[in-house]
Amino acid sequence: MLLTEYEPLNLLNRLQQQFNNLNWQLPAKLGDEESNIVTSRWIPAVDIKEEDDRFIFLADIPGVDPKDIEVTAENGTLTIKGERKAESKEEREGYKRIERSYGSYYRRFSLPDSADAENIKASSKNGVLELVIPKHEVGKARRITVKA
Repeated sequence: MLLTEYEPLNLLNRLQQQFNNLNWQLPAKLGDEESNIVTSRWIPAVDIKEEDDRFIFLADIPGVDPKDIEVTAENGTLTIKGERKAESKEEREGYKRIERSYGSYYRRFSLPDSADAENIKASSKNGVLELVIPKHEVGKARRITVKA
């Protein structure tokens, strides 16, 4: 008999991956201030890292020319949007093949009060969009001594 180690979190991770791969298309509410996230046929993966003096956003947007990426910061919300066009399709008798996801994308993120939206720097290299958002000096925490 073969023993298999049971890991319930692996099952949840697989379920999450399958759910993410469904490629759902939700209705876009581009002008709606209350919408927190709007998705499309493909969703660029975004990593967010906080350092002592800045926030760093890394968005995977391969195949998109940097001039076609629109980044805006308004009312405490960072928005990344654009469109990736289909590169190639293969259609022959009996089948159709498209291997890359394409279409419009639109991601919104709430920025903390400590983010300095006036000094955001954006760059793109090898299909990765990097946004560096410095923190305000006043946003840094300081320890307050409580007297008895």
